[in-house]
Amino acid sequence: MGILANLFKKEKQEQKRTYSEFKELGTYRASFTTFGKDIYKSDDVRTCIRALAEHTSKANPRCKNDKRIERILQLRPNKFMNGKDFLAKVRNYLEIRNTAFVYINRDNTGKVIEFYPVPYQSYMALEFNDRLFIRFKFDGSNSDLVVPWDDLAVLRKDYVFSEIGGEDNKPLLPTLEVISTMDKGLQNAVKSTANLRGILKSTKAMLSPEDLKRNKEQFVKDYMDIENEGGIASLDATQEFKEINLKPTTATAEEADAYRDRVYRYFGVNEKIIKSTYSESEYDAFYESRIEPFLVALALEFTYKIFTEREIAFGAEIWYESNRLQFASAKTKISMVALVDRGLMTPNEYRALFNLSPYEGGDEFILRLDTSKTGDSVGNDGTGNPVGRPPKDDTVDDDDDGGNEDGN
Repeated sequence: MGILANLFKKEKQEQKRTYSEFKELGTYRASFTTFGKDIYKSDDVRTCIRALAEHTSKANPRCKNDKRIERILQLRPNKFMNGKDFLAKVRNYLEIRNTAFVYINRDNTGKVIEFYPVPYQSYMALEFNDRLFIRFKFDGSNSDLVVPWDDLAVLRKDYVFSEIGGEDNKPLLPTLEVISTMDKGLQNAVKSTANLRGILKSTKAMLSPEDLKRNKEQFVKDYMDIENEGGIASLDATQEFKEINLKPTTATAEEADAYRDRVYRYFGVNEKIIKSTYSESEYDAFYESRIEPFLVALALEFTYKIFTEREIAFGAEIWYESNRLQFASAKTKISMVALVDRGLMTPNEYRALFNLSPYEGGDEFILRLDTSKTGDSVGNDGTGNPVGRPPKDDTVDDDDDGGNEDGN
């Protein structure tokens, strides 16, 4: 709690105010307690979220009109994480809790100095003097912190009923319970068939319960101990052992795959994305459906919460770039050379597709000499003279009859 208290130190004065609970439209209550936190303990869930977080974290933040903000988001959004870790953590929070808050920390002059994903356990929307606030509670602490809505970038999934946050992951729990049951059933099946099981029968008449127990324990000790590597038991004529063959029922591979696929579909990934065996078109579809919407939402939140309306009107903006072309095939990359000599891509941008280092002067756009504006038959060299033709000399007779302009 000490780190969080220091992080929100300028919000301490907000804690002493008397807030009223924020009233949403209808009867919905603007409060939320993290539900399904334990879903992250599922390896299937973690596999899905890891894929989403890793691909999201490769995006590159850009900022128009404020390169300082761009450097902060790229290199060190806060003292605990770099830009890649920051994006991954925000994406993790969003997938696990369906609502992610990023605290925008400002200095005493109002200048943004860092961004911090809020690791809340629960939150409640409050209001004071017609301003909206969020009260956070954290794991392992009875304390809470109140933060102004204007200092929070908010991302939401399944954004339906509440005006503040998204819905929880409760619909996923039945599927995870079935998968857990199948896993435990397989574990029990392995354990039950790994040991010798049966009934030890004695031909001696009327043994006391103590003798029966002693015979059983001695048999287990001699022949069913893990140190008995021979796997052979010897009995005298007074004993008889009848083995019990257990055939436990477990889920088939098809059934297990069907439930695992339900988890994949819930998070919008598939086997190829998880195993990195996707094709160029498959990655494009994954990016456009699962990565790009997150980056767009985060960019919009940052733009609105960081800049004033006047700054936005003059073009201030934050956006995220992701080089999807790195996943294109070599054939596709080679075919894109036409974009370079038509001024759509710089030579250094093209070299980056092949992981080649830039060269001096390669950041300038170039244009083929045979390209021109619509209506021109040839290009123009910038002086008014068509490229490839000598400049027109008015003293030369266009009729090329060897005479002068007087016809002599």
